[in-house]
Amino acid sequence: MTQQQQSTTEQLQAGRPTGPLVRGYEVVIGFETHAQLSTASKIFSRASTAFGAEPNTQACAVDLALPGTLPVMNKGAVERAIKLGLALGSTIAPRSVFARKNYFYPDLPKGYQISQFEIPVVQGGSVSFFVGDEPKTVRLVRAHLEEDAGKSLHEDFVGQSGIDLNRAGTPLLEIVTEPDMRSTAEAVAYARELHKIVTWIGICDGNMQEGSFRCDANVSVRRPGDKLGTRREIKNLNSFKFMQQAIDYEIRWQIEEIEDGRTVQQATVLFDPDTGETRAMRTKEDAADYRYFPDPDLPPLAIAADWIERVRAEMPELPRAMAERYVREHGLSDYDAAQLTQSPALAAYFQGAVAAGANAKLASNWITGEIARRLNQQDIAITEAPVTAPQLARLVARIGDGTISNNAARQVFDALWTGEGQDVDAIIEAKGLKQMSDSGALEKIIDQVLATNEKNIAEYRAGKDKAFNALVGQVMKASQGKANPAQVNALLKSKLS
Repeated sequence: MTQQQQSTTEQLQAGRPTGPLVRGYEVVIGFETHAQLSTASKIFSRASTAFGAEPNTQACAVDLALPGTLPVMNKGAVERAIKLGLALGSTIAPRSVFARKNYFYPDLPKGYQISQFEIPVVQGGSVSFFVGDEPKTVRLVRAHLEEDAGKSLHEDFVGQSGIDLNRAGTPLLEIVTEPDMRSTAEAVAYARELHKIVTWIGICDGNMQEGSFRCDANVSVRRPGDKLGTRREIKNLNSFKFMQQAIDYEIRWQIEEIEDGRTVQQATVLFDPDTGETRAMRTKEDAADYRYFPDPDLPPLAIAADWIERVRAEMPELPRAMAERYVREHGLSDYDAAQLTQSPALAAYFQGAVAAGANAKLASNWITGEIARRLNQQDIAITEAPVTAPQLARLVARIGDGTISNNAARQVFDALWTGEGQDVDAIIEAKGLKQMSDSGALEKIIDQVLATNEKNIAEYRAGKDKAFNALVGQVMKASQGKANPAQVNALLKSKLS
């Protein structure tokens, strides 16, 4: 634990606020995230994990808990747990134990879920990210392997319910944080960063709509100086938008309950996106309610040091390490480097532009600015961007060598994006966007402007900077916007001095 993390823990335990207050209350948020592992088969059987099959067509005898069946550990699931531990700086337990988590529900064939309790496979670690341009770190308690349950299907129009056991036995990693988050913005930023990491290292496809990445948020509020408040767990948040709405509503609801003199009761709640409200599903259970005990059908999971090292050797460069390299090699800010490593595809686009000769800083500005804006506007991925990395490199080069101005560059970019043209130089020529950089021609225009703007000249020499900007504007207008601004500034200052 770092000194900063230890300080945060001490403040939390002492009741001192560590973040912004909401109506005089401190918000405390922790996360439990279920990441479905990208194995082809289930955690304890050979049944397929493919999404979208007809109900109960991917549930074998082991998944159905038929008499005489025994679970067999999926090695690929363990390797994916090791990858996560390496990515998050966690301790990977050389020996971990599977337990039976006992509860009764129609979609749980065995009457218990195989999970890990006392000794999880991944212990500790942290996730670092930015909220705006402010760095944050959330500590992890653990990540443990477990099997998923089935799914209850409710058909309101016929008043019947059914059970689909295709998901039963699907491998999951449950990733649990300390209660380190102090705002909805921090919570959503943490979830996005964790989503980025699990998809980056290839252990989870991250498809929230299909249930591959499901977040449970534990939310409580308290007055500064008070002990921790009673938490309520918002289950199965399957989009970042709903996550924000659900946590915001839950914070407001808990504050209103307290201010109206009522006591917040520990509970599991669901978020209804149609009403924008959370509603209680059941009283929240504690560990003792599940009567955990070691599973007698599964031996302890032993992970040798050489296995960990083999997995480490196969790991891709992690986003944090890549961002640090961008800062070191290209002189980018920490924030810009973090934005460029939001996905392997985005990082590849940036690297493609730099490899094609683009100035790294200018390429970064365009990617995190105009390109990001258009991608969001059209709801498309960087892999679908109409402007290729080499085209961006050519555009950036023409800005850098003074061929076009920034305003002209936006016109060229728009033509590339809309398909009006494919070649940067051809678009510049066709639209007549080339900057005027001939010193002789610029001097003639500047002399004409100075000859007719004696008032601005006098004001500039009297110390009024706005007068100089007015003169620059007159020159740019006279050149129909084609004059090189840097040259205009230099020539004007020379003549005025």
